[in-house]
Amino acid sequence: MNRTLSFAALALCAAASLVSAQRPLKVYISVDMEGITGVASADQLSPASFEYGQARKWMTAEVNAAIQGARDAGATEFVISDSHGNGESLLIDDLPTTVPITVVRSFPRPLGMMEGIDSSFAAVIFIGYHAATTSTTGVRAHTMSSALLTRIALNGTPQSEAGINAAIAAHFGVPVVMITGDDAIVGETKQRLGNIEGVAVKHAIGFHSAATMLPAVAQGLIRDHAKIAVGRRAEMKPYVMTKPVTVDVSFKNYRPVELLGYLTSVQRVDAHTARLVGRDMIEVSKFLEFVTSYDPTMTP
Repeated sequence: MNRTLSFAALALCAAASLVSAQRPLKVYISVDMEGITGVASADQLSPASFEYGQARKWMTAEVNAAIQGARDAGATEFVISDSHGNGESLLIDDLPTTVPITVVRSFPRPLGMMEGIDSSFAAVIFIGYHAATTSTTGVRAHTMSSALLTRIALNGTPQSEAGINAAIAAHFGVPVVMITGDDAIVGETKQRLGNIEGVAVKHAIGFHSAATMLPAVAQGLIRDHAKIAVGRRAEMKPYVMTKPVTVDVSFKNYRPVELLGYLTSVQRVDAHTARLVGRDMIEVSKFLEFVTSYDPTMTP
């Protein structure tokens, strides 16, 4: 045995282990409200609704459960994307201060519900998500705008917000490892992304109704599955879109499609659908943010 080489090899292994231990394990959490435990109707979803304050507490508690589970699996840093409504629903004073956390708030954002994601993250977790607008069963099912849109498709495949956001994460090579929401979105997303961790916190009865777990029970499951999900991150594959990415956006009304068709980069493919062929998911995300947010009367 060459003792010099043996000691050198041990030193290299020790140095590699030290670097690995010091490298941050970053987790991105995107959180919506329609898929939170106990949420079933408009009564919980806007500041004027009578149970909105309570829904904000449930939402924040589920994020905290995911944070704790991810930390138990070794996560050291978090970005939390507050992504429901006006993007100001999380009770940020109730998030833990014992771990570095950045909260992304308010809209518009170039990357929408995934603003702040980059290649430095190890995993993405979706909390409180809901089914796509094409779903016939999901609670509060819609894609980006229940008021404006009837369908968003990427490369010909209709998508939920989970699918769109997973594709944005995949642009940076980051996999989605877990989703929570009703049984419709959990099943839909696992079918599309593969065997990720899923917690169905309620069963969809209809668009306006659900059979729900108790919040404390759901939070325990979210914590446990977040730990498993982050631990399994190496098994998960990013949801990569073939480039260029074709995005079809179908509107309830005619006029937005007519006007978008004036743009040389946009094709009007039928009475209700506008199409953009984007270089990548970044360009697609910016287009989706524009078509769902732009209003010429906006001030300031």
